[in-house]
This record gives sequence, C-alpha cells and structure tokens, in this order.
Amino acid sequence: MAVAYKDYYQVLGVPKTASEKEIKSAYRKLARKWHPDVNSGNPKEAEEKFKELQEAYEVLGDPEKRRKYDALGSDWERASERADEQRRHRAEQERTVDFGDLEGEFGANGFSDFFDTFFSQVGRRRSAAADVPRRGRDIEGTIELGLRDAYAGGTKSLTLQLDDVCPDCGGTGVRENRICPTCHGTGRVTTAKTLEVRIPRGVRDGRQIRLRGQGGRGENGGPPGDLYLRVRLKDDDVFERDGDDLYADLPVSVYTLVLGGEVRVPTLAGDVTMKIRPETQNEQTMRLAGKGMPHENGGNGDEYVRLVARLPQGLSERGRELVRELAELHPV
Repeated sequence: MAVAYKDYYQVLGVPKTASEKEIKSAYRKLARKWHPDVNSGNPKEAEEKFKELQEAYEVLGDPEKRRKYDALGSDWERASERADEQRRHRAEQERTVDFGDLEGEFGANGFSDFFDTFFSQVGRRRSAAADVPRRGRDIEGTIELGLRDAYAGGTKSLTLQLDDVCPDCGGTGVRENRICPTCHGTGRVTTAKTLEVRIPRGVRDGRQIRLRGQGGRGENGGPPGDLYLRVRLKDDDVFERDGDDLYADLPVSVYTLVLGGEVRVPTLAGDVTMKIRPETQNEQTMRLAGKGMPHENGGNGDEYVRLVARLPQGLSERGRELVRELAELHPV
C-alpha cells in the first residue's frame, strides 16, 4: 500500500519557486514558533508540528533531495509501490541525521514513512560527503550443488536475482531532473546476473565461496562489493557424506557372500571391482581407500561399503530342499 504524499511546500508555507534563502527563513520562523519548549500548553501538537517542519526542511533545504521531490510529481504513488517492493529485498540502509546549524538548538526526531521511502537512500547528511565514492555492499546468496558436482569441482554457471543500485540514476532515484523511469524513484533495481563460479574440489556443505567485485554496485564511482555464495549440498541417491568419507549400501547375492567372488561397486570416480571373501557376513563393511571426497590439501577420503545380502525369491521345491540340507549341514 502506497504511503501518503506530503506537500512540504505547504508545510513551510512557501511557493514551489521559493529560493533556498526563503525556505531557510520560513523554516527558522516556524521552528521557533512550534518548538516544544515554547509550547508547554500543548506539547503533543507542537512536537508533531515541529517534526513535520524538520522533515520538510530536510528535503527542501537539500538541493539534491528537493530535485528528487519535485521530480516525483504525479508519479509518487507508483514510485511508492515500487519502493515498498524494493525495500523487501534490500538490506537496511545506514542512516545519518544532520539538521544543519539548528541541530544543536532544536534536536532531531524520526521522520515519516513518506520521507523514508523516497529519501533515506539518498542520505540525510547535507555535505560534500554525498559525492564521496562509496564501495558497493556485499551480497550473500546460496548455490545448490550435487555431491558429484562437489567431488568434481570446476566451473559452474549460475544465474542470480540481485537487488542493486539503479545503473541509470546511480541510486539517487532522479535522472535529468525527472523521476528515474528504471527504478521509479527508489534508487534500487532487481536484476538477473549470470556468473561463472569456480567450485573447489571437495567443497563442503555450508562453505562460503567469495566472488570479488560481484556484489552491489559502488556509488559515485566507488568499487563494487563482493558476492558470498554459501554452498548447500543436495542429498545423493547413493552416497552419504561424513567429512571427506563416503558411505554406501551395496546389495550382494547371498551366494556371493557365502562362496566369495567379485562385485562392481559404484564410486564418484566410476565403478570399481571389489573382491568378496568366502563366508563374508551380511552387513559387513568394506573399505575402499582413497575413493571418498577430495581433501582440501590433496588426497581423498575413503569410501565405506556396507554389504547387504540379497536373498533368492521364487524358490522351487527342489531349491527349498537344498536350502534345508544346507541348514542341516551348517546350522547358524
């Protein structure tokens, strides 16, 4: 829902053509009139009026904010809706307050939603610092990887939706003395960004990958921030990971467990052959050295394979007789 529009010229009682000197003079006069210290009989009304005057002067007394305010015009409602949407996606902005040479005399109070919507990102400090280059903010995101992607490492293409400074107005919300048509006066835009991300081999769940210079745009020629991607590993159908070791269940014929033989075992580097000794017990775990996840400093963890007996089904009567004979000869 759009915030209510505030006519700051009406608040100060000056025309839109008023000079900076006229605006300052009107503010000083009204501020002294409505200061809470001189309105002890009606402090609540005086406080609200005084706050409204401060807010109006904060905008009209700053050439950059005044230019943006004038540019809003009849488009302020659409800009407000756009600002509400952008605000849900961006980090809280650092805000500073400076009321010029009246600050020490009168103090400072919070401003309205209308002010915060359109002017907080411009900053409340009227000084040459507004033109100082600022580094773009760091951005955090998530990258989902399969276990096999983490094992192989390499480069992965990733498209992210990023909230960023508007490239057309540089975050001011105004372009060529009119409200910026790209960001609708908010100074922020959401853009799709495709990046090539280098995945370290064996990367673990929760690890952060830093992409220098891929964060928010800098302001006033400042450098961009960085992008931090937190790795989230998806569950694998075959393997479970514990550190750099892998665990898997392997169905094996009961005959192979009893008589011994060879079986094919899946690993992340491809299938390998593993020998089974005669009379191997069900659920025995076998170790494949070096077949786990890559270590950060070289080498690999191990893979542990649990052998799960696969019993015959659909036995004939003769088959059952043979099993009974075996049970009689070798009771368990």
